[in-house]
Amino acid sequence: MNTTLMQMTVLMLCGAGWRVLTPNRLSADQTRLVLTTVVYYFFLPVMVLDVLWQANIGWQSLQFSALGGVSVLVALGLSWLIVRLCRFKNPQIGAVILAAAFPNVTYLGLPVLEQAFGSWARSVVIQIDLFAVAPLVFSIGIMLARHYGESAEAKPKSVLGFLNAPPFWAAFLAVALNLNQVPMPFWLAGLLKTCGGAVAPLMIFSLGLALSWRDVHVRNLPFVIPVVVIKLLLMPLFALWLAAYLQLTGQFKAAAVMDIAMPSMVLGIVLCDRYKLDSGLYAMAVTVTTALSLVSLPLWYQLL
Repeated sequence: MNTTLMQMTVLMLCGAGWRVLTPNRLSADQTRLVLTTVVYYFFLPVMVLDVLWQANIGWQSLQFSALGGVSVLVALGLSWLIVRLCRFKNPQIGAVILAAAFPNVTYLGLPVLEQAFGSWARSVVIQIDLFAVAPLVFSIGIMLARHYGESAEAKPKSVLGFLNAPPFWAAFLAVALNLNQVPMPFWLAGLLKTCGGAVAPLMIFSLGLALSWRDVHVRNLPFVIPVVVIKLLLMPLFALWLAAYLQLTGQFKAAAVMDIAMPSMVLGIVLCDRYKLDSGLYAMAVTVTTALSLVSLPLWYQLL
């Protein structure tokens, strides 16, 4: 696990170094936009198709979905209670709730779990993300961002609009092929595996591009501390209890709980920018929780 995180850290630092050096005058934000767009619209759907077409979809899929969904909902409730007690202002409330509730299950969870447990762990990550976390991000997450922020949209889009996205198209197709026991052609299996292999390094490099220590300010510490406690301690502790209740065992339990223990998701920065929440605070939460996860994740791995 330590070797895996060391490799991930070096790749993230390369992305962070790009932010400082800006090769060919390409800023970190420009480069991250291009990389994440390519991953989201091509490489990630290809990997989803590859993994879910061959995955063991059944009762265990419901267990992963329940673990991810309930863990996020509990973190949402706990973070909402904390910000209400502390009487934060609306832009900070929205940023804190998003940062505390939604883990970086794919962009960091995928490469870490794949390296730590093996290629089979990709199925765990994708099912938790597409069947639990992502639907909540694009429904409740967006509704919270609208509520605590500002929206220039004349008519809000349907919360079901997230289904109109390449990873979900690929998931629907893969599940249909899987359940109908359609065999994957040998030549296609090799192509999908080759393309899917590009997802992990591109995600980690993009995460490094998103980290910025310029957004780390002492004044934001009172807001970030609850995020750190919920995200890196309380949320995985609850997931550990819930996994036992759902009868998840062995490596499947370890991988699923590890995925819930990931730091704050990067996508929240986009929501904060769009709905005028405190983007600097959210960026600091991502940076701090990601840095601290280099310590917390090995501890959870040893425990599990």
